[in-house]
Amino acid sequence: MTTTPHHHHAYLWLGHGDVLVKPGDAQRRPTHPEFRSAQVMPLECADWLLKPAARIEATFHTPEDGADWYAAQIARHAALFTGTYAPPADRRKTVRILAAGEDRVGGWWVTGNRFLSVGVVACSPHRVRPEYGCPQRQ
Repeated sequence: MTTTPHHHHAYLWLGHGDVLVKPGDAQRRPTHPEFRSAQVMPLECADWLLKPAARIEATFHTPEDGADWYAAQIARHAALFTGTYAPPADRRKTVRILAAGEDRVGGWWVTGNRFLSVGVVACSPHRVRPEYGCPQRQ
């Protein structure tokens, strides 16, 4: 099993797609006063780390565990994908991405004009936003 000095937090959002597009996307930005309490996914995947720790679905200390969770979420929501489309869940690629300290995120429009966001976000530190601290459970 591969271990890394950092870890990843898992996030999931399934909601109506109307809240993702302008002009109604202001709550998705960290500068908005309702950002932390808004249930919608943020615009930038690193911004998940600014949300309350209660939004964390799981925490992974190995890339393999994070990759397994990512693939499991895609499988869990498979019935929501339209037609014959199935998103890729290449475990080896996901393990490589997470082992490098990167995020593995996917977002798909699904039935009912909804959007599914599945993300495994690096923490301690984040490569793009190293100034972001890790969410703390209270």
